[in-house]
Amino acid sequence: MVRSSQRYRSRKDPQLALRGKLKELASTHVRYGYRRLRRQGGKVNAKRIYRLYTEEGLIVRTKQRKKIARRQRGVMPAAIRPGQRWSMDFISDKLADGRGFRVLTVVDQFNRECVLLAADRSMSGAKVAEALQRVIEGEGAAPESITCDNGSEFAGRVLEAWAIEHGVQLVFIRPGRPVENGFIESFNGRLRDEFLNVEWLASLEEARRKLAAWRHHYNHQRPHSALADRTPAAVAALYRTESRRFALSLGNRALGVPRQGFASPTDVALDPGRRAPGKPRYESEALLRNAGETRGSLLSVWSERKPHFMRSGGP
Repeated sequence: MVRSSQRYRSRKDPQLALRGKLKELASTHVRYGYRRLRRQGGKVNAKRIYRLYTEEGLIVRTKQRKKIARRQRGVMPAAIRPGQRWSMDFISDKLADGRGFRVLTVVDQFNRECVLLAADRSMSGAKVAEALQRVIEGEGAAPESITCDNGSEFAGRVLEAWAIEHGVQLVFIRPGRPVENGFIESFNGRLRDEFLNVEWLASLEEARRKLAAWRHHYNHQRPHSALADRTPAAVAALYRTESRRFALSLGNRALGVPRQGFASPTDVALDPGRRAPGKPRYESEALLRNAGETRGSLLSVWSERKPHFMRSGGP
């Protein structure tokens, strides 16, 4: 007999009884790992249990969470003027016939104004970009940043391209930390408590009409405790008035008109030395960006959607 044809035959115990017991326990407790199965199987060495556990293919498959890094390691500075920083999120509900719909909510972080309430059967990244496009066309300016979660609608390429074109920084919160976007979470709670839980919505068109009416009431009539029981519209008007007064005082100072008395609290608060730095450079935070994608390719995504949006007049 040729020596190279000889093979070693193992004589160790195949542990058939233990293997059968492990299979039986694994079929009963489908999400048990080998440590829990060992506790159920008696006093057996953990390494032996793990070896048989892997050989029999009983490993529990767990879905690995994608680790997402956040660019902003510190706390984002607070907004110092209306329209500077927004927060957005989704809230879901059902119509009278049981069909569901989603509402895109956008809130100004400075004066708590409800900037947008857009309802639709489903909301994709393209629809979010088109809704934000209509808002900034009506407002006349885009915000410096928008805080949102890591949903696929916000982390897609279409919204990323729209943000790059308008110089808006998308600030993604850490997964599982909704408190980092507390402005929109608080607003969604008020929206559900004061509107969605008390209104009977028969159709999507009726929901959009009633949402528009509630948004006007929220911005112009409903007092807000964080604004000294003033409405968001009143705070925005007060800011514009004080800004014009401050600009007039700067003009008088440039012309040499002497000032009398102490500086008002408004002038101190609006002191240009205390202002935050200018519009920050945009930093891309898309989570699903491919390595080969560039700024130009992302802009082309929004450019392809923009003519269709202009012709259709929006969703």
